Amino acid sequence: MCPHTSDIAGDGSRAGACSFCRPSFDDLGVCLHDGGGTLRVWSGNATAIDVVFFDRDDVDWVVDRVALQPVGDGVWEVSSALFVAGARYGLHVTGPGGGGNAFDPGALLLDPYARGLVRAGTVEHVDHFRSVVVDGSFDWGGAKKPRTSFADTVIYEAHVKGLTKRHPQVPPALHGTYAGVAHPAMIEHYQSLGVTAVELLPVHAFMSEPWLAQNGRVNYWGYNTVGFFAPHVPYATQEARRGGPDAVLREFKGMVRLLHEAGIEVILDVVYNHTAEGGPGGPVQSLRGLDNARYYRHADDGSYVDTTACGNTIDTSTDAAARLILDSLRYWADDVQVDGFRFDLATALGRDAQHTFTAQHPLLQAIESDPVLQETKLIAEPWDIGLGGWQTGNFGERWHEWNDRYRDRVRNFWLSDIDYARRASTSPVGIGGFATRLAGSSNTFSAERGPLASINFVTAHDGFTLRDLVSYNVKHNEANGEDNRDGAETNRAFNHGTEGPTNDPVIEATRRKAMRNLVGTLLLSAGVPMLTAGDEVGRTQGGNNNAYCHDSALTWFDWEWEPWQENLREHVSMLTRLRRENRALRPVHFARLGEQTPGATLMEWFDHEGDTMSIEQWNDAAHRTLQYLAVAEAEDNPNRVLLIVHGVERAVDVRLPRADDVSQYVSLWSSADETPHTRHTVHAAGDTVAMPGTSMHLFRAE
Repeated sequence: MCPHTSDIAGDGSRAGACSFCRPSFDDLGVCLHDGGGTLRVWSGNATAIDVVFFDRDDVDWVVDRVALQPVGDGVWEVSSALFVAGARYGLHVTGPGGGGNAFDPGALLLDPYARGLVRAGTVEHVDHFRSVVVDGSFDWGGAKKPRTSFADTVIYEAHVKGLTKRHPQVPPALHGTYAGVAHPAMIEHYQSLGVTAVELLPVHAFMSEPWLAQNGRVNYWGYNTVGFFAPHVPYATQEARRGGPDAVLREFKGMVRLLHEAGIEVILDVVYNHTAEGGPGGPVQSLRGLDNARYYRHADDGSYVDTTACGNTIDTSTDAAARLILDSLRYWADDVQVDGFRFDLATALGRDAQHTFTAQHPLLQAIESDPVLQETKLIAEPWDIGLGGWQTGNFGERWHEWNDRYRDRVRNFWLSDIDYARRASTSPVGIGGFATRLAGSSNTFSAERGPLASINFVTAHDGFTLRDLVSYNVKHNEANGEDNRDGAETNRAFNHGTEGPTNDPVIEATRRKAMRNLVGTLLLSAGVPMLTAGDEVGRTQGGNNNAYCHDSALTWFDWEWEPWQENLREHVSMLTRLRRENRALRPVHFARLGEQTPGATLMEWFDHEGDTMSIEQWNDAAHRTLQYLAVAEAEDNPNRVLLIVHGVERAVDVRLPRADDVSQYVSLWSSADETPHTRHTVHAAGDTVAMPGTSMHLFRAE
């Protein structure tokens, strides 16, 4: 019986259950049992499927070949004593031509459900693999998922290899590996920063695109998936690689276990929108050879519908494709115990048979309601490049979304608006739009979803780093080999007077303060903050805003820091602590005027004179200073904080507001300080506080 609440079928018709939850789709892939195992494969258009077994030591030596038999509903099946842990195998599939089919009986294909893969060489810059049966057993030692609430979550986006490749306290054998991510030195770093979840860039098995390999570059980020169930082998230690896919999987699970024991969640960046088979003429590795016409989106003329800019798009209106994705999520959440997923180009997953996005897509609803995924964090990158692809704010209630509107407004306020004001002697806009983002983006997310629907970020793996955002006006991607044509043109960045590195102490100090303003805004805003690894110490990529093809010191985390970088890291640690200690900064719901809403933060807004903000001031370009009083009501212990935001480069005196039940304000943090202060100066309501140009100041209201 279907466990989901969806009643909309892939073709838009009404149905009593998800069409892809039918029992015939159960147990796809290899299931081990007494006397061997059984392989089940789906292909709606194939006319014959054979499984080929290979020698364990020689992946080109065929030891047997057995035909699968159709058992109905497009499923093919075979049982064999050769299906044991460690067995290497592949598929040969025959089928008709035309109609979008791309059957090639000579191509050796991967089982889409394979839990392990081994590389079998490279031909014409295309990596070839064999599927491997894995045992998967693991002793979790009682480790449990932390199940951190979204209100308490601080996400740390990181690359498995780049994070630890140069860490001096991580043993060289663990550099750039799953085991390295969970080394005690790394756990101490996460905990001292105050992050609660590590979000890993793609760890599903992937390969570099042939054209990249041909030009001597690699796909470093990993958004080019080969298999949805197997971990990427090169991220494992040499010892695990020698032990084979079972050992690689154990190392991955060991990483999860150690992080859970430290109270840190693991979120995976997953790429279900396309595969490494690319566009027409791309390699035939798995889905294309199994059933190209059904696994990928096609137009009426048989050409690919590509909403990902990667050559193909998975057709989630096909039952088998939707089930493949759902089964993969269940596997990683249950067997591997990961805590959440960030869905790359998630809009592509919600397109129906007519390629139109709908939040009621049966796959999206099934992910929301699946019993195995009920405690799992679901984060959408809410766009793709297709028609109607930008969908920020439009996903279902359980989804949380990367908020690009937040990113753009925060960058504008602290960077491009300041640049404009220097040149035009006036700011382009007032502070109203910035305040909306600071308070949780209520104009983007519904009251039912609340501020926690917003994953706030200023930077991500894609784009400028925090340091480069304040040091460059334009991208510098020449090293990517595309004549600087790749990467985003609009970055809302500001170099503060000169492009790139400088020895000018005034510019350097202004850049450091700009970074503190950006991370201060991120960690003091309502919503869920995501920090990009390395930003806490001002990591640079030399102005490259699309460093996806560099596996080098350019993209690796540098653990040798100058004093100003240590100071920045201390600021981040202090801000996450203050966020943790003050629930007024972490509202669960939007407040409603005249109502008491549990979990909401009441917000009052004052100008620099301590008076209530007028309607005219919100949009006045000359008015870019506000005071934001956030109050989390509780009978036993109300929590109140005051945040002053000053968004122009000239200094100003600010009069602290005379708010109800507030007699004094205790200073907690200021972005104007190079080193985070530990003094807690006290100011009476109505006192004047000096605010340096472009700065923030946080107080506890008592």
